[in-house]
Amino acid sequence: MDEQPSIFLIVDYNLTRIRDVEHIARSARQKYGTQTMLIRARPAAHDREICDHVIDADPLGANFVETALSRLTSFRERIRAAIVFSDNAVQRGAELLERLDLPTDSAFLAAGAFSKRAYREMEERIRDLLEAQSILVPQSASVTAVDDLRRFAENHPTGFVLKPSCEGNNRGVVVVREGDSLEAAFALVEPYLANGAVCEQLIPFPREFSFDGVGETEFITEKVSADGPYPVEVAQILPARLTVIERATLTRAGRLANMIVGQRNGPFHNEIRLSDDGRQAAVVEPNRRPAGMKIWTLAQAVYGLDFYGVWVDAAFGSTRHAAVVPASTEAATVMLGVPEDGRYAAPNDDDAQALLNQAIVRAASMCSIAPDMIDVLEYAWLSNEERTIPALPRENSDFAAQVCIAIDVGCADIRRLVHALQQAWITALTEHVGNSSSRNQQQLVQPA
Repeated sequence: MDEQPSIFLIVDYNLTRIRDVEHIARSARQKYGTQTMLIRARPAAHDREICDHVIDADPLGANFVETALSRLTSFRERIRAAIVFSDNAVQRGAELLERLDLPTDSAFLAAGAFSKRAYREMEERIRDLLEAQSILVPQSASVTAVDDLRRFAENHPTGFVLKPSCEGNNRGVVVVREGDSLEAAFALVEPYLANGAVCEQLIPFPREFSFDGVGETEFITEKVSADGPYPVEVAQILPARLTVIERATLTRAGRLANMIVGQRNGPFHNEIRLSDDGRQAAVVEPNRRPAGMKIWTLAQAVYGLDFYGVWVDAAFGSTRHAAVVPASTEAATVMLGVPEDGRYAAPNDDDAQALLNQAIVRAASMCSIAPDMIDVLEYAWLSNEERTIPALPRENSDFAAQVCIAIDVGCADIRRLVHALQQAWITALTEHVGNSSSRNQQQLVQPA
């Protein structure tokens, strides 16, 4: 009988990243000749299409590790390497890998990458060390009731941030200012209280970046966030424009965050705010997973590195330092919103592409460049289902679409181009909605 192939194990993923899982499975198969096994709660048909084996187990379940071990019994001798992909699985998934005697970053310290409250507590224990490295540690407190907000507000009259402890995509995050309704703010996090919520001092640094990479291979991404009560990320830009001092400060903060949460060989995405003088930083939150908003797609366009491939190599023990060299390309992920509150459904492929093309032509004109100087790397609507989308996004899913673009360095100010594209998209979508309504074509985008 032929020997059965070895297995590469993937523990959980966020559904929006199914194409990334497909990419990872393909890399493992092509480079190491393995089949792929996926563990996640309630796997669907598309999971079975991209992975050879699928096991139903919830990383947030009380007995996840024992359940997974039981269901892996007949496969254990074949499992050669593994990764943990989701925030929900970052701790229990690492525990599972430790029980399987597979290389993984620390399971014990992973609590800080799962819970924002746990991370602040870990920071507090080494406050003197961090402050000696010019890292600000925000004051914070757990929240279980409105009275907790009142006490925190009394000590922070200029405002504070309220957020769920264990949610991503900016869900439930709100900036609370003097005079704002504490009851309304609490209502935003109340659905997430089972996993905790936290108040945090407002970080007084205006600029935000992320320290990204795998193992020893790192780069820094510049974030663009919305003003106002909901600090939703509206764009990501590579490479970040930084002075030597700014880069050193962000790198120091990012590496310290990795140490706190036990990251060593795996992926990381640490969100960091930077002072105006570039000498102080504060960690917004650490993550032991790949960056969202297609940041690794941007990195491949800018640096020529497939970070998913680097991650797979690290899981198989082929840890390497891949050089991140100065680039001749700039790239950005741009979130595309809607002109007014309403229900929207994605248009068909041709109309969707025409809509983007119109926005690019307008944006290029606003930035005095030719449209063909803008290279579209990826473009997709966030959902094919009809859904309600607000004009003022409260979280990262409150957008219609997302596009990744690249330009040659020096042909335009990419920050200006990002804003121009967002404005041009709203104009194009407004016209599109009006034209669809006038023709009474129900399959096109229509606000309710």
